[in-house]
Amino acid sequence: MPTLCGVRRRGYTPEALKMFCDKIGVSKRDQLMDIQLLEWCVRQDLNARSNRYMVVQDPLKVRLTNWPEGLVEWYDCPLNPAEPEGATRRVPFTGELWIDRADFMEDAPNKFFRLKPGGEVRLKYTYIIKCEKVVKDAEGNIVELECTYDPSTKPGGGEWRSVKGTIHWVSCAHARAIELRNYDRLFTLADMSQVPEDKDYKDFLNPESLTLGTGLAEPALLDDASGIAVQFERTGYYVKDKDSTTEKTVFNKTVSLKDSYKPE
Repeated sequence: MPTLCGVRRRGYTPEALKMFCDKIGVSKRDQLMDIQLLEWCVRQDLNARSNRYMVVQDPLKVRLTNWPEGLVEWYDCPLNPAEPEGATRRVPFTGELWIDRADFMEDAPNKFFRLKPGGEVRLKYTYIIKCEKVVKDAEGNIVELECTYDPSTKPGGGEWRSVKGTIHWVSCAHARAIELRNYDRLFTLADMSQVPEDKDYKDFLNPESLTLGTGLAEPALLDDASGIAVQFERTGYYVKDKDSTTEKTVFNKTVSLKDSYKPE
């Protein structure tokens, strides 16, 4: 069972908790409320006012072979797309980038609209790139993608060309390492009152209720002073934990962007 202290440390806002209470109302009988409703309330609140940042959790290197050596371009990107005229953050773009490994597939099906050999995607806020070569190590593992960028596709700086895929990225030279605490359900059974009499509740503990990970973040994330959970674009909402130090920054997962829970 979650506690108020626990969910607050994970980034659940007072506004979201109040919204949840309004939704469920008051009853004289015991009720079992689906936790997905609580998570929906959190998403509704954070989507409207949380800052956005790009974080890569399973990095794959991309090298732009036609990028001018040493060039760094800075982009003013919105902190919240709901407020296009609102505050922005500065994001550096260079010729060596990290993307999420899941955003590339060597033998991709027709409806895979992210990066693939010979395919194009737009790097969010910036250029369209094309994958020219897949670099592998001695064991056959993909370690790098050699790509080219189309200078004419710079937003506001040339002709607009549309592609179906847009992915997030982080500059290799400017990436900041962070620690991630990814939380999930404590139990694999949705209603623990239904535990069979011949079973122990420990049999239903979720071994992946907490998994530790790492991420590579754009530098502006570490300067965020909003005081609430932020959105890692295309991933979920995370909040900076009080265990963070100057040497190590820790983020707790608040909730994913979409619900993917499938109870037994």
